[in-house]
Amino acid sequence: MQTQSPTEQVHLPQTMAARNEGMPLDLAWLRSLQANTSAIERRVATLPGRRSIKKDHQAAWLCRAIACIDLTTLAGDDTAGRVRRLCAKARQPVRADLLTALGMEGLHVGAVCVYHDMIAPAVEALAGSGIPVAAVSTGFPAGLTPLPLRLAEIEASVAAGAAEIDIVISRRHVLTGDWQSLHDEMAAFRAACGAAHIKAILATGELGTLRNVARASLVCMMAGADFIKTSTGKEPVNATLPVTLVMLRMIRDYYSQTGVKVGYKPAGGISKAKDALVYLSLIKEELGNDWLDPALFRFGASSLLGDIERQLEHHVSGAYSAGWRHAMG
Repeated sequence: MQTQSPTEQVHLPQTMAARNEGMPLDLAWLRSLQANTSAIERRVATLPGRRSIKKDHQAAWLCRAIACIDLTTLAGDDTAGRVRRLCAKARQPVRADLLTALGMEGLHVGAVCVYHDMIAPAVEALAGSGIPVAAVSTGFPAGLTPLPLRLAEIEASVAAGAAEIDIVISRRHVLTGDWQSLHDEMAAFRAACGAAHIKAILATGELGTLRNVARASLVCMMAGADFIKTSTGKEPVNATLPVTLVMLRMIRDYYSQTGVKVGYKPAGGISKAKDALVYLSLIKEELGNDWLDPALFRFGASSLLGDIERQLEHHVSGAYSAGWRHAMG
């Protein structure tokens, strides 16, 4: 795995990748999909042992991970003050002295993700930073509100300033094999987003099988998803490496067939720097360097950033600091 020096600046694009315009539902392609669970699990089980990244290379990859974080707060007790503090952390995710020592001045996260009511304070706090605001929508996390309300919620969030919309699909369409309804729903969400990019949350822990994950991934891409995302973070099982491998293979197949690059976002349960390195190595092996960029890859996380900052301080100083010294805001 080739790496860059930590003194080489992480490229931070001001815009996301080109929009995925989608395509009609191709049931023949969909029905051809299978997933060999045992083979998938064997493949991902080898990753942590094979990909040991140390010293300067590790610091460089951890800085890359920071640039790909959707810094997130989705709690019932969110306040404008909490969101403003989170946005300050998004602008400067690592202490200034550490960034200077690493030659990484100007590093920031990929986006800040909030509920609809917190869009306005987030947009205000991030003005001029180039960091987009992402909003969860469509009855997050269950996605069971009436369709007209889900569409109206998307439109309201875009009007409020969200540049990215994270929607949740109706899991029942996947569990009953109603692929046309899933395609139609996703296409309607895509249309409601207007110019905003759309991330389709599959809630993979509730889809039953890896084959369902593969088919749901493909249908959402066919309907115009710009990103496919594992989880809401509220399910009992969130992002896993087997699910990630399946979704990455579907992104690769879609790109091979259409020439369109769709992004990937694992969310929920990724809280350690070492886990972020494993995900990045899998992205590189399966999709290549183009996807090692916030335009096409994001971590849905908050606590992950604190552990990465702690590892970077160890790289610079040689000593570990207490976790409380790396608060989110």
